Amino acid sequence: MRILLAVDGSDQSYEATRALAHLRKAELVLVLHVLDVPEPAYPTMVPEAARDLYATVERAMREDGERLLKRVASLLPMNTGPVTTRLQVGRPADVILSTAQEERVDLILVGARGVSPVRELVLGSVSHRLITYASCPTLIVSTALRSLRHLLLPLEGQYDAEGAVRFLQTKPFREAMEVTLLKVVPFGQPPWPVSVQVAESMEKEALERARDFLDEVASRLSAPDYRTKVVAMVGTPAVAILQEAAKLKPDLILMGSSGRRGVTRFVLGSVAHAVVHRTPCPVLVFR
Repeated sequence: MRILLAVDGSDQSYEATRALAHLRKAELVLVLHVLDVPEPAYPTMVPEAARDLYATVERAMREDGERLLKRVASLLPMNTGPVTTRLQVGRPADVILSTAQEERVDLILVGARGVSPVRELVLGSVSHRLITYASCPTLIVSTALRSLRHLLLPLEGQYDAEGAVRFLQTKPFREAMEVTLLKVVPFGQPPWPVSVQVAESMEKEALERARDFLDEVASRLSAPDYRTKVVAMVGTPAVAILQEAAKLKPDLILMGSSGRRGVTRFVLGSVAHAVVHRTPCPVLVFR
């Protein structure tokens, strides 16, 4: 497994660094720090002075970046695999995405500092862009990952199930896992008039189908690597996942990305985006 660890000096990026202790030994760990050098904001400044100011700021940021990379390298857990460091200039999300593609990494690992809801809707965040556009799984670490023995795996449908099984069969974690498979049935009142008994019967049937679906997925995750249990419930997907996470307190939420593109991505978001920015535990979004 080739891992891209993107760091920015925040507490969360150090927690992302420590999270490597719970992943299996990598073929390569590429530690990347991106310098987002600000352009001079003085319209009346002569071009030569603007270039000199930019060069001075970039030089200082490079020195800080080199120190950060050395510190991160010293904090890497034992047996993470061969390590290389890289310093690049650009917009963080763009550089991370392009580097991940060029280096053919299998996992992006990044800390998430979080942004306000308004700013998230208008500008997005680095983690938001990564889970929307990355071509490989992305592990977003917002809090310390002190242990990794219990996964909450919400599944929307067969597409998610195939992606989850494919990812878990690579055995990306160091220890055997307890996996809680969750299916949220967004069942509402039928659009045509029915009795309470009929509505309850329809809901019960939907839950039975959901449990059958989860049982089939669970059967494909081989013991002893994974011990499974299934939970089916009625509700709004993002809300139900967050509520179940608060109740079960998993070490990690593992879920597929069904992110929207274009304008609707900013207006409506997706279940994965909502969970990433509101859950109290790290989230790994697979493809």
